[in-house]
Amino acid sequence: MEEIVNLFHGFAVVLQPYNIMLMFVGILLGVIIGVLPGLGGANGVAILLPLTFSMSPTSAIIMLSCIYWGALFGGAITSILFNIPGEPWSVATTFDGHPMAQKGQAGEALTAAFTSSFVGALFAVILITLVAPLVAKFALQFGPAEKFAVFFLAFCSFIGMGKEPPFKTVASMMIGFALAAVGLDSMTGQLRLTFGFTEFLNGFDFLIAVIGLFGIGEILLTMEEGLSFKGRAAGINPRVVLQTWRELPRYWMTSLRSCVIGCWMGISPAGATPASFMSYGIAKRTSKNGDKFGTGEIEGVVAPETAAHAAGTAALLPMLSLGVPGSPTAAVLLGGLLIWGLQPGPLLFVEQKDFVWGLIASMYLGNIVGLIVVLTCVPLFAAILRIPFSIIAPIILVMCAIGAYTVHNSTFDVVMMLVFGVIGYVLKKCNYPLAPMVLAIVLGDKAEEAFRQSLLGSQGGLGVFFSNGLVGSIMSLGLIALFWPLIQRTWTRLRPAPAA
Repeated sequence: MEEIVNLFHGFAVVLQPYNIMLMFVGILLGVIIGVLPGLGGANGVAILLPLTFSMSPTSAIIMLSCIYWGALFGGAITSILFNIPGEPWSVATTFDGHPMAQKGQAGEALTAAFTSSFVGALFAVILITLVAPLVAKFALQFGPAEKFAVFFLAFCSFIGMGKEPPFKTVASMMIGFALAAVGLDSMTGQLRLTFGFTEFLNGFDFLIAVIGLFGIGEILLTMEEGLSFKGRAAGINPRVVLQTWRELPRYWMTSLRSCVIGCWMGISPAGATPASFMSYGIAKRTSKNGDKFGTGEIEGVVAPETAAHAAGTAALLPMLSLGVPGSPTAAVLLGGLLIWGLQPGPLLFVEQKDFVWGLIASMYLGNIVGLIVVLTCVPLFAAILRIPFSIIAPIILVMCAIGAYTVHNSTFDVVMMLVFGVIGYVLKKCNYPLAPMVLAIVLGDKAEEAFRQSLLGSQGGLGVFFSNGLVGSIMSLGLIALFWPLIQRTWTRLRPAPAA
């Protein structure tokens, strides 16, 4: 009851006109940041953090968190319209979102993505409000072995539950692991696979890889097919939004499952990217239309977007309650709290009630405001498809180059973006999936670090990955996912044939 009273007090703080204005400004800035490939929520919040130093901590965190929500929403826009993920967790959205746009269903895809994002974030905010102490205690159980088990589960789900041939998926993933290994070894400090290039010391940034593989690769493929000098029809009206809303309740089970996966991944912390991939893979395996995934199924948009936003929002819970950021953006927000003289942790809920509950209330209102803003602009976003590709392709190329350059302010990154574009083009021509490669680039170094830390702690014993019920159950789920096609075939053969 006390938490409910505090929450209403938080709403009273947030509903001041100045804070509502900051909420709208933050959402709009966040959407722009999400649309620009290469910037991302963490970079956007970091760049705009100095603007908030003159504000009160409550107003500042409201604006910054709304920039985060806007970036989460905005990442889906370029993924669906142009097959260019604005954020790494939007990669899974391209699998069905872009085919829907190609079939003239851009409005439906965008509406489904935005609504699913809202549902996932709302579920996570309710979780933060109700079960913060319990979840924070659970997060303390995750050591290196548990983190590796989560990554292992994400990789195995992709191999065993993907529609592509397992050999091609593994081959693509191995290329990603090799690229993730380039640079300075975080455990020993030794150089690996740099070949004398100082630019490789920090390895390949996954945003550069994503922009190149998907954005440049898509442009090269379209150019080969012949530049289309006609824009696609993109007639969107409010009836499309309402029609999509009527259809979405059919996928309530997918949404609920994706919310649970996303919150678990956000708190653990594994992050929004594996949450979106895992949710997509499980949805494809369990859906009655699973064989149509990748051709423009609306359920293939609902699953990753719901999970990604649930994970992105849930990542703020360990940051507030433990002072342990669950995502790069949460880490930037943690830095902001320290600059404002606030120490995240259990005492924050006692000493700074106005701040904590104002932030939680802003999560509710920020998501509602974000949904209204992006849905209002759906016709504007979808109308971009009317522009002939011969005009939009150079603009996309310039945007990708700007996005790649802003990651590290390096022209070398722009060159690498073009190299990854050629790699993406070749892999697509050879029918090799790109998503496993991107997943390995994003998570490869983190998985390696967690694996080696686990072995150091157990003196080389692999039994550490089955040393307790939590890590053992996650590893077992990963092995089941890896061998799922074999398990299915064996079950089909052993099951008695139905009587005639």
